[in-house]
Amino acid sequence: MAMPARMLRMPSKMALIMAAAAAMIVAGAGVSTARAQDADQAPPPMQPANNLVLVNQIQAMRDQMQQMQGEIEVLQHQLQQMQQTGKEQYLDLDSRVLKLEKAQVGPPASSAVAASAPPASAAPASSPATSAPASAPVAMSAADKAAAQAEFDAAFKSLRAGNYVDSARGFRTFIDKYPNSELLPNAYYWLGGSYYVTQNYKVALAAFQTLLQKYPDSSKAAETHLRVADCQIALKDYAAARATLQAVIKAHPGTPLEKRARDRLLDIPASSAK
Repeated sequence: MAMPARMLRMPSKMALIMAAAAAMIVAGAGVSTARAQDADQAPPPMQPANNLVLVNQIQAMRDQMQQMQGEIEVLQHQLQQMQQTGKEQYLDLDSRVLKLEKAQVGPPASSAVAASAPPASAAPASSPATSAPASAPVAMSAADKAAAQAEFDAAFKSLRAGNYVDSARGFRTFIDKYPNSELLPNAYYWLGGSYYVTQNYKVALAAFQTLLQKYPDSSKAAETHLRVADCQIALKDYAAARATLQAVIKAHPGTPLEKRARDRLLDIPASSAK
């Protein structure tokens, strides 16, 4: 008996289906293999590269910080040198200075007054001729001179020790307490020095200018002109500082004071010249 044609076509159809399935399996395997190969050939992820950039940035910041630290140390060293120079300029710690301060006190006031005082019987006590003018300085007794010297030495000791606030207070008290002392010019001078070292330039300038106004013939006057110029430079009043220094140069030609004044002129910015 012959088989129907439908039955004869079944194997061929199954074969085709099986062939198609096999082809799909092979194609899938090929795609998987291609994907695996693509994965192997793909560039590395970006995260390590970003980390490297951050590391480089951190290292650059560290280098900058080290450079800045070095510059800060250099500036600190320069500041210390400037402060030391200021102290050396305004604090003459040599023993000769202290001897000079004491030498300017002069002979005891009691002996000077006794030598120049008229006899008690020369005029009545109530006579106007015997009364001193109101503006004349009152002579200090020996006890007052000794007390004044002790207070001056105490203030000067604070200055030498670097206690500038105490020394300024001590010299100011001395000036107010002993307005007739022969040490007054020196007190104004060291008062200005105490203020200058603590960068109170306006107050220092006032002290130096008072010395020059009240005691133009003092042994401190010439040096005080330089101190005035220093204050004016610190306050950036360059025109006034230049005029002060030029006056010193003119008044003291051929002296160390002239050389120091010329050196001070170099501290004035050239751009400030008119």
